[in-house]
Amino acid sequence: MSIRSEIERFPWMAVSTKIKKANELIPRSTQWLLYVTVLVLSDALMTFAAFLLAYYLRFEAKFLAGWFNQNASVSFKTYSILLYSMPFLWLSIFALNGLYSKDNLLGGTREYAGVFRSVVTGFLLIIFAGFVDTTLFIARGWLFMAWGFNFLFVAGARFWLRRAIYALRRYGFFLTPAVIVGANQEGRWLAEQLLKWQTSGLHLVGFVDKKTPATFPLFHDLVSLGTVEQLGEIIERYNVGEVILASSAISTRDYLLEIFRKYGVSDKVNIRMSSGLYEILTTGLTVSEFAYVPLVYVNKVRLTGSDTILKFLLDYVLTIASLLVLSPLLLVLAILVKLSSPGPIIHKRRVMGLNGKQFYAYKFRTMVINGDEVLAQHPELQEELVRNHKLKNDPRVTRIGVFLRKYSLDELPQLFNVLKREMSLVGPRMISPEEVAMYKQFDLNLLTVLPGITGVWQVSGRSDISYEERVRLDMYYIRNWSIWLDLQLLFQTIPAVLKSRGAY
Repeated sequence: MSIRSEIERFPWMAVSTKIKKANELIPRSTQWLLYVTVLVLSDALMTFAAFLLAYYLRFEAKFLAGWFNQNASVSFKTYSILLYSMPFLWLSIFALNGLYSKDNLLGGTREYAGVFRSVVTGFLLIIFAGFVDTTLFIARGWLFMAWGFNFLFVAGARFWLRRAIYALRRYGFFLTPAVIVGANQEGRWLAEQLLKWQTSGLHLVGFVDKKTPATFPLFHDLVSLGTVEQLGEIIERYNVGEVILASSAISTRDYLLEIFRKYGVSDKVNIRMSSGLYEILTTGLTVSEFAYVPLVYVNKVRLTGSDTILKFLLDYVLTIASLLVLSPLLLVLAILVKLSSPGPIIHKRRVMGLNGKQFYAYKFRTMVINGDEVLAQHPELQEELVRNHKLKNDPRVTRIGVFLRKYSLDELPQLFNVLKREMSLVGPRMISPEEVAMYKQFDLNLLTVLPGITGVWQVSGRSDISYEERVRLDMYYIRNWSIWLDLQLLFQTIPAVLKSRGAY
């Protein structure tokens, strides 16, 4: 059996066949053109609907009339120019903000952040127009409602269109075959991340290596498709649209330049390079020139400037509101903990904070005070604890402690850690100093943001996922932070806690 026949036995070839058939039915470029066309029509329709609904509620239904001028009565004709012109203005703003660019679509919360910025920009333009043209009547209530509806309608429509694209990807549409150049450790890390990010739109075909010939699976059923010298043939054979270079796998600069010279300007394939060292130092980079020499500066913390202010406001507003609402529950839980077994109500756990500064994280005590003696009677559980830093069936946990852990109520006192700026509502999982070594090369990343009460790990299965998976999820959060990601994770936390999956 030939090497090519051996390769085509692997599961990813079935997906490659679907992609080929989908591209034969509708070429890849046409698929994206159709999607952008639908997106433009959807944005125009949602914008018009938002302005029309705001007009109806404000001037016909007199909604919020008590807050604004109750006698305001404006004919539809007066607002018709705004109603019919706004979709065109909005589409222009969306286009200028890259909301119809392939690189900004279907990629996490970044698209919704772009919609929010565009909507705000549009309404600032309307307010400015009102100052310039004093004959233009703009009701505040109408403007306020139209702003809210506009974002909700456009973002909501894009959310459901995105789900439609995810469904179509099962049939090979909107998928781009990709290869990783370099089968070293960095290349395998890249492969692992891309394989787990199922909504990326990339279908990873395999590796291309400088020295390794085509062979059996190297990593997760992915094979070496051939050497770098055969890259052109591999691109043609598998219809590759994305070539990802693991920079540490390419030892010579000339070899790297040769790849870019051949394929860097091709309209059939995109060349992307991994961050190499910066994969570890992902706090953010700033390029500055000194004596006309561009030098890269590595930020000491992940969040800077307005990002810090936004996260600070989100933390404090929601934390203070939560403490006011939950104070009776906190009192009841404190009494139950005190009555359940001898010992303090609050357990203080020493953990790692921002920039390696250690602090005590507060939790309701869920264990007996002689936990070490109890655990000493179970050597097999001691080994599990060392390996996973968690025990599924922990004999040290009290009866009320089981309940508190199941619904994450034991973590509520950490709201006070948030007020002290030692923690954030959303962030990577807090770890003890002994766990830092388990993050290996990513420990520098972990300590560049505040640990969180909840995070990606919390909504992804908590203790049911492996430690390596927890590390990967923490790194995903740090690299992709946005205020929208925080809001998304806070929204997902409530159902995750109620399901209590992985809570022990």
